[in-house]
Amino acid sequence: MTYELKLRQVGNSVGVIIPKEALAKMGVGENDTIFLSESPEGYRVTPTSPDFVKAMAVADSLMKRYRNTLRELAK
Repeated sequence: MTYELKLRQVGNSVGVIIPKEALAKMGVGENDTIFLSESPEGYRVTPTSPDFVKAMAVADSLMKRYRNTLRELAK
C-alpha cells in the first residue's frame, strides 16, 4: 500500500502529514517518535523500538570502552 504524504509549514519548520490509517498500522500517534532511514529503494519511515534504542546505547557504550581493542581486532 502507498500513502501520499503532505508537507505543511509549521512555524519555521516543515511538517509531514501522515494519514491516520498509516499511523494505525505503525502503531504510533501524535507526539510519538518515528525514524526516517535511507534504504536501497529510497527512504523508509518506521516506528521506534525501545528495545532497539536500548541495545544501541549499550553497543555504543561498549564500543567506546573497547575502542582500542576493536581497532586492533579490525586489522
